[in-house]
Amino acid sequence: MTVLPDDGLSLAAEFPDATHEQWQRLVAGVLRKSGKEVSDDAAEDALSTALEDGLRARPLYTAHDSAPDPGVPGFAPFVRGGRAEGNTLGGWDVRQQHTAADGAAVLADLENGVTSLWLVIGEGGIPVSSLGRVLDGVYLDLAPVVLDAGREVEPAARELLRLYGERGVAKEAARGNLGADPLGFEARTGDDGFDFAPVAALARRCAEEYPGLRALTVDALAYHEAGGSAAQELGSSLATGVAYLRALTDAGLTVEQAAAQLEFRYAATADQFLTIAKLRAARRLWARVAEVCGAPGGQVQHAVTSPVMMSRRDPWVNMLRTTVATLAAGVGGADAVTVLPFDHALGLPDAFARRIARNTSTILVEESHLSRVIDPAGGSWYVERLTDELAHAGWEFFQRIEQEGGQAAALRSGRLRQDLADTWAARSAKLAKRREPITGVSEFPNLAERLVEREAAPVQPSGGLPRVRRDEAYEALRARSDAHLAATGSRPRIFLAALGPAAAHTARLTFASNLFQAGGIEPVTEGSFEDSGATEVCLCSSDALYEERAAEVAASLKSAGAAQVFLAGRPGQYPGVDAYVFAGCDAVAVLSATLDRMGVS
Repeated sequence: MTVLPDDGLSLAAEFPDATHEQWQRLVAGVLRKSGKEVSDDAAEDALSTALEDGLRARPLYTAHDSAPDPGVPGFAPFVRGGRAEGNTLGGWDVRQQHTAADGAAVLADLENGVTSLWLVIGEGGIPVSSLGRVLDGVYLDLAPVVLDAGREVEPAARELLRLYGERGVAKEAARGNLGADPLGFEARTGDDGFDFAPVAALARRCAEEYPGLRALTVDALAYHEAGGSAAQELGSSLATGVAYLRALTDAGLTVEQAAAQLEFRYAATADQFLTIAKLRAARRLWARVAEVCGAPGGQVQHAVTSPVMMSRRDPWVNMLRTTVATLAAGVGGADAVTVLPFDHALGLPDAFARRIARNTSTILVEESHLSRVIDPAGGSWYVERLTDELAHAGWEFFQRIEQEGGQAAALRSGRLRQDLADTWAARSAKLAKRREPITGVSEFPNLAERLVEREAAPVQPSGGLPRVRRDEAYEALRARSDAHLAATGSRPRIFLAALGPAAAHTARLTFASNLFQAGGIEPVTEGSFEDSGATEVCLCSSDALYEERAAEVAASLKSAGAAQVFLAGRPGQYPGVDAYVFAGCDAVAVLSATLDRMGVS
């Protein structure tokens, strides 16, 4: 074996460094071979991916992609983390949500990895009178409790503080958050009659008597669940936080006391880099607000795996989505992380789903050692640049809200609702065209799956901003198919006519099969059209064979009774073909119209 001398030379020392221009030239050459005529300078833009908020993810980042100095963990601007030690001492706080008065489930969580509780109280959750029973057996000096009580925040807080006293918990040992969020409640319900005076009184009491308790939550989930982008979520949270600082200081708290009463809640999605950048940008932006106000700049963050991304069909895939989201939240520096159970969208989670949810964090912390490194994404040219760009976009949206008169004014004028609706409309178009795929729903659906059934969850407050889901359009189509199956014993069908050898038709046959199953339409590939029980057909083959046979086969199928003939491929001029399905077509519109023609209501 030859041993190379340890002379400090790189093994690549004899090779000159490639320049950015050389890389662009090579990329442009590859694109031209695929039929795209682009200049060398435009090659990079051709491979860029459009994100929301006007941002773009480029295919290559280098040390020349500058971003402001992120500082060091625990110090302003807090991009790299709110604490100098990050989560290295024990991982993040594993916080599990409970909406039902099930004390056994609460204890099971705490005994198996959960470190704090998030209790939804009042409408859509646990009755205030049941709080003591739910917390029976819980060591309140060890397990922080975070309340989410909507309008009932005052009685819920009084009950929790009473339990602390009754069970001998020292005031300095109490940890958690009383969960007051008047503007978040208004966003959810449209009710603008929330009296802030009791909230200010709770904040003063926490500041003076309970140093480990916070009184208010700035919950940005309402804006995320209404279809908002990452920048809109950031801007709304900043505007809400500023509104609470103003209200608390007007009530007599110092700005330091007021800032210490806030905890921020954000969504973590399966877009891991965007989530990492969002949490880092949120700390930077709040540090800027605090700097202007003369308050400490750290932001306490609670990340929740996104309800918007959770699918009702093939819900097992949600385990993968929440794992990626939790990883992103941890890497992004969240102080606490809630992993929603994979069956969250179906009702109350069962014991298995809660177990998987809490074990997600345990595996990432204990087995993957994710928390052993402070700010693992720090120094990544892409992450640093994305953090900077997202911070600017979030700050711009925050300024727009402030120009409207603040968060309350933006909610009441309808401007914020419209902004969120516009963002969701653009995203819905991508979902409909499957530009943003949903595995198990719009891509690779399973019509034979047995639907998972769960006990209905308490009805959540409504009347304000809508709650959207990525799967909602496809879920409506699948529900129509299910109703047809229940009424007739079979699903609506389409015959896929494969022309030529497997090499010619397999790709488009697979494409068409996936597309039609996304709408609950069963593809039939065996036998003849006459025996398939279908009324519509889709031709699947290569462009060359379409030129030779499409018109003839379409005419034959029409003669056999086909009411509609699709062709899987680029739109062309083929006699007898009624419509085309292709990558980027509006799948929801195609599927909805197809079900309409089939008489599936």
